[in-house]
Amino acid sequence: MEIRFAKEPNNKGNALVLLCFKGKKLSAFGAAIDKTSNKALSQALKDSPFEGKKGESLTLYALKNVKHPKIILFGLGDAKEFTLKNVQELGGMLFNEIKNTGNKEASVIIDIGKIGALQEEIIAANMAHGFLLRSWRFFKYYTVKGKAPKITLERSTFITNKQKEAETVYRKLEKISSGVFLTRELVSEPPNVMYPEVLAKRIEQELKPLGVKVEIFNEEQLKKMGATAILAVGQGSIRSPRLVVMQWQGGSKTQKPVAFVGKGVTFDTGGISIKPSEGMDSMKYDMAGAGTVAGLMKVLAGRKAKVNAVGVVALVENMPSGAAYRPGDVVKTLSGQTIEVLNTDAEGRVILSDALWYTQNRFKPQAMVDLATLTGAMVIALGDQFAGLFPNNDALADKLKKAGEKTGERVWPMPMDNAFDKDIDSVIADVRNTCISRKAGSITAAKFLERFVNKVPWAHLDIAGMAWADKSLPLVEKGATAFGVRLLNTFVEDYFEK
Repeated sequence: MEIRFAKEPNNKGNALVLLCFKGKKLSAFGAAIDKTSNKALSQALKDSPFEGKKGESLTLYALKNVKHPKIILFGLGDAKEFTLKNVQELGGMLFNEIKNTGNKEASVIIDIGKIGALQEEIIAANMAHGFLLRSWRFFKYYTVKGKAPKITLERSTFITNKQKEAETVYRKLEKISSGVFLTRELVSEPPNVMYPEVLAKRIEQELKPLGVKVEIFNEEQLKKMGATAILAVGQGSIRSPRLVVMQWQGGSKTQKPVAFVGKGVTFDTGGISIKPSEGMDSMKYDMAGAGTVAGLMKVLAGRKAKVNAVGVVALVENMPSGAAYRPGDVVKTLSGQTIEVLNTDAEGRVILSDALWYTQNRFKPQAMVDLATLTGAMVIALGDQFAGLFPNNDALADKLKKAGEKTGERVWPMPMDNAFDKDIDSVIADVRNTCISRKAGSITAAKFLERFVNKVPWAHLDIAGMAWADKSLPLVEKGATAFGVRLLNTFVEDYFEK
């Protein structure tokens, strides 16, 4: 989708979008057209149920004395509720309303001035950002002509007197979109295409040209390193594991990095503890945590963030075979601690045990956040409205929660009381990878991870309910969401950049 900014709309037959607040209040440009058209807009508003509610639209054709053949009134809702989050959502909702109206181009008139604390250029840029985010589609594997859902709209021009200022704001937002789209693409790819080796190479191809240092550790190097937990989960597959380390050096040489760790199970059958066949196809997105870390690093490098950041992702495929790890096995981790495996489908926490330990041990980060589609229990607890937030540091948790509210990628703090530790204590090893009962499954998984962070300020984000949308949302079509990229970019920008 091509996005432009201009001071005047062209008159080449494109659709014209006029913004309207709740209460049928036209903007200045709309009022001028209303006058030109002998009050045709006012009459249409009077005769229709359109009220200007958020996301509501009304399309008018061939108005007298109006050069544009199609006028689309789009509701903004209540001006008192204007926030960056709402403006971006309005942009996404606008795209959905006009994507198939028959026009290749639309001009969106942003002439509402300053609303609250938001200047017009901020409104224009952020509406365009939401518009672009919603426009992303994954049509790569359609081969039959006409099979892919058709979108007639190809470009949109946002009209504002603050054109230059809006373009400046948008250029930064465009870098965020680029990282979001990388994550969505990686998560959307089928597992026969996106397996550990390929995902590692793709991360390198995307990030190295932006100045990110990328290291890829293969199976032999993981053996030498002692990352036997990662190797154990991956040993049942013909696709060998990888550990990918990404470093962005945008801060001072003395600044400790902020670190992000991602679970990257490119396909999860459950292993020997095999999952039911129904819905197993969705396990291609069990690498969404890793995809989010890659997308975040692309954003930070793309906008030249003034921070030192590290991304570490453990990539495996969890398959059943004669070589697969088994329930009852004891696995030694990179930290030296041992894990009793009770269920091979609790594999994400096993690979993260090595990835987290490696990250804190090598980089000594000032803060560390991991993301994982870790537990089905999280979906039961919070559904698709919040990611679970499991911190060992209240200040860090507060920063993540505020960043989530600001971006709309919300997180909800969960208890991390030491009383839960007894549920994962093993009688033959240091820890077991799941508790025997089904109680507090997401919390005990987080408590398992806590044993491998070595008291670094850390938070675990369980994104199991947020990585994939079963229905369309204001900023994303049904499918991969890239949840966490915008959240963590704001988290870094607001609290770690200097």
